[in-house]
Amino acid sequence: MRRPSRNGAARPTALRPSVMRLALAFGVLGLTSLAGADARLDGRTLRYEAGEGGWARTFAANLGPLTGPVSLGEQTYLGVGPVVYAFSPAGEVLGRADLPGAVTSLDSGGGSVRVGVSGPGYVERFTLDAPSGDTLPVRERVVFPPDPEVTGWLARFADGVDPGALTQAGRDFPLNPFIALRGAERAGRAGNDYEALSSVRRALGATLAFPAWTQLAARLDAAGFPAAANLALDRARRDAAARGLDPALPVSRAALFAYGNPSGYVGTLLDQNRLARAEVWMNFLRELYPRFEGGDALYRRYAEVLEAQGRAGEAEEWRQFARTLRAGSLYNLGPDDTRTLRDAARLTALALALALLAAFLTLTARAWKAQGEDLRPLGGRWRSWRRPPERLRLSALSYASFAERLVLALLAGGLLTALGGWQWANETGRGLQAPALNLGTYGGGWSAARLGELGLRPGPATSLITGLAAQLDGRSSDARVLYQRAGQDACALNNLGIIAQDAGDPAQARSFYRRALTLQPDLTAAAYNLGLNPGTAGPTFQKTYRAGQPRLCYPDRRALARAVGGDLGSVLRRTLTDPLGFLADRRPATRLDAVILAGLVGFALLVLTLLVPRAASSERLGRPAGFRLLALLLPGSGLLGNAWGGVLLLVWAGAACTLLGLSGPLRFPFLLPVGDEAAALRGGLWALLLGTYALNVLALLLIEAARARRRRAEHAE
Repeated sequence: MRRPSRNGAARPTALRPSVMRLALAFGVLGLTSLAGADARLDGRTLRYEAGEGGWARTFAANLGPLTGPVSLGEQTYLGVGPVVYAFSPAGEVLGRADLPGAVTSLDSGGGSVRVGVSGPGYVERFTLDAPSGDTLPVRERVVFPPDPEVTGWLARFADGVDPGALTQAGRDFPLNPFIALRGAERAGRAGNDYEALSSVRRALGATLAFPAWTQLAARLDAAGFPAAANLALDRARRDAAARGLDPALPVSRAALFAYGNPSGYVGTLLDQNRLARAEVWMNFLRELYPRFEGGDALYRRYAEVLEAQGRAGEAEEWRQFARTLRAGSLYNLGPDDTRTLRDAARLTALALALALLAAFLTLTARAWKAQGEDLRPLGGRWRSWRRPPERLRLSALSYASFAERLVLALLAGGLLTALGGWQWANETGRGLQAPALNLGTYGGGWSAARLGELGLRPGPATSLITGLAAQLDGRSSDARVLYQRAGQDACALNNLGIIAQDAGDPAQARSFYRRALTLQPDLTAAAYNLGLNPGTAGPTFQKTYRAGQPRLCYPDRRALARAVGGDLGSVLRRTLTDPLGFLADRRPATRLDAVILAGLVGFALLVLTLLVPRAASSERLGRPAGFRLLALLLPGSGLLGNAWGGVLLLVWAGAACTLLGLSGPLRFPFLLPVGDEAAALRGGLWALLLGTYALNVLALLLIEAARARRRRAEHAE
């Protein structure tokens, strides 16, 4: 009500003294209640005091550092290791956020809770929304590193609870399903089946990340709740798919262990002969992590178990599935492709080195006498080194013909190339095992830091990898720039189409898909996005767990190899055209680098000998006894004047080195077979080796016969 003022204007009615006293009392009461509500840390205990009431929660030391607390509205937030809890004023857990590392900062300014997570070389920040249901939603994408300390935090929390405090812990932390499962196991041992099933239902009612779901499934299975374990595995698949994990990408053994170790649990089930449960877990691996490290061995073992059970058809189906996973690897060799190529390069280098040594010894034996005569005026075979130019002019190779020296140079060039391939296989194999490339996905702070340390080579494959990381993290503009750098790469074009489709331009998206399919007709992602429904595993996973979303294209193992080690053909050419640049590349120095450097020096010297005139004629050199003996023992080494002599020498050296690898001290485990296959190969190699000796003896006899005819003709004249 307003009353008129003296000048005729209205003015507010004065408050009565009783109303003012009442308002002041309520205000003081409110301020007192707010001032009395206090959340603080007392050692490892979070205490909340409000007036005469309050509550406390204690966290064990093995759960990681405590960060906070901070308040927003009526909620209290506390970081515990890699987790943030939201508590109500009454002490109830309103939600939990599972993060990819230990929380290092917590801030509630600006009307939202900001969380900082840091690790070696990176810092990530996340924004938490208000608690919803039993979750504490995170706005940004969370990518879990292969760290069991992070992914196994909830299980470790539950395992550290004393049995006597289990009931209270279940009330204090109802969102930890591992505590509920421990209660179910205790109730089952006591014969209280109803309470056990009730606890299992509470465990399944939680919201978890896929590593925790997988761990929970294994524990439910072991506790005798197979149906509940199946449900947990299904939720693990769906959560992993929602976070961007994809069966097209590899998963290392370390990452799989951090994600719940399903392959290890399969091994346990097979040891226990629980084949029905093993089948469930094998299908889980096949759907979500088919390219996990060590998968070949587990698929093989499972097929053998099925075959022993009389299920030969299923066993062959699993073997065929394992063979399909080889597609996209280097030369379709499978996950051990770089090891196989390494062994092939080692065997080739050994054979070439043996052939080079055999040729050098044989030519030296032929030149020995004539060389000694020529070096006598210079002080003899050893003292003549005081005059290096003249001594080098009369080296053993100076007495060989141009054709023989050319063969030696070609052998040295081949040896240098094989050593370069060996080095490439080592480097690429190490790069392909990098954790950042073996998470089953890309993106996240941890992965970005590790990719930066890996130092990927510039090119379409690297642009595709980094573009995928940006796209999965929601940075579409960055991803578009990176994909455009890849040029006419089919995978990058497909993913550009997805960006266009998400931006509301379906016409441009279909144009990108069609261009990708034209460049690579077998690209299943582009075919799926065009509605062609290719019947392969990737689109099936997409249709089941990411229905209605377009299919991203991921790099295969060949593309990953180009990103970490470069193209094999280009590297092999570089070992001959730019060997010093090859050695000075970004790799750390190894002992093999020293061998390559020695091979480079030898190759250069052999090329230089091609320019030196021959020191003596064939007639003067003759065919000494030592030369004849070595030419007989080392097939092809005495026939280097003819092209097929070098071929015979290489065949002999290759057969001899392979036999050493099969039965001697040298081993090439990823190249040469074992068992019955090795026995058959060994028999064939012995036949080949004897054949080289037979051809060599025949050729030497023909040469000696021709030489004898010439001598008789000379005497007759």
